[in-house]
Amino acid sequence: MFSDPIFLLALMGVAICLLVWTFEAVKIDSQTEDQMQTPNQGLISKIGFALGLVILYRIFINAGDLSIILLIGTIVSLLIWLIGKFIKNNFIKTSGRSWFIPIFLIFILRTFAYEPYQIPSGSMIPGLKVGDFILVNKHSYGLKLERTGKAFAFDKNPEYGDVVVFIPPHKPVPFVKRLIGKPGDKISYINKKLYINSKPIPQTFYKSESDLVFYIENINNKDIQVQHMKSRPSSAPSEWIVPKDMYFAVGDNRDNSNDSRYWGYIPKDHFMGTADYIWMTWECWACMPSFKRAGAIN
Repeated sequence: MFSDPIFLLALMGVAICLLVWTFEAVKIDSQTEDQMQTPNQGLISKIGFALGLVILYRIFINAGDLSIILLIGTIVSLLIWLIGKFIKNNFIKTSGRSWFIPIFLIFILRTFAYEPYQIPSGSMIPGLKVGDFILVNKHSYGLKLERTGKAFAFDKNPEYGDVVVFIPPHKPVPFVKRLIGKPGDKISYINKKLYINSKPIPQTFYKSESDLVFYIENINNKDIQVQHMKSRPSSAPSEWIVPKDMYFAVGDNRDNSNDSRYWGYIPKDHFMGTADYIWMTWECWACMPSFKRAGAIN
């Protein structure tokens, strides 16, 4: 995110707008809270808003962490509020307060409760489809100050069958997969069937469509629908022993998923949380958003 030149330029632009806006606000010699902003401030606010949209768009396409920007916004708005109180300028004080409260609440909600995320690939079809907007439960495995890292309170371990959101070891962007292996487990994949510690995951035929075959797997008492491709031959039998403090996850779209079978294990402190809800589906910019798939994720 911070290596994106467009993002950095937009961020610098917003900072300059804030400085100029504050300088203009100091000119307002008023002790009342209903003082209107100057024409220059109106123009600066519009420019800053446009640059803010650019920042949000670059964060979105780079799968960046919005919490960092919210933290910066919280600190800056608090400083503006305090500056207004110190110089006894009610316009600056009221503006800073009106920004600080909602930004701070959003920051707390996003950091410790839920974070929105859009599904970018089909690796979790049929359960999660491209364009699904999901809510990531940030406290599933404990409270963290950052996206990843060790929990400082209420530490919990991932469970079999969890739909986990994490940062993989080979790429600094969030992935969504199904957790099937814990530390010490022996995971096998033979003839398109998963085995945990030499025991096959129960698999029942569900339906067949064109080149696709769907099965119901039962993992940790969860019935999960998975997908295979008839045209994709079975790979050679493979086996993995999950190391200490590591986990193993695969996609429900078994023949079209870049997961632990190819790039390895997930460190425990790389988990962001669990994917709990679909709240909207937006497949493309030219499409209308849909709420038909909204609901809990199995």
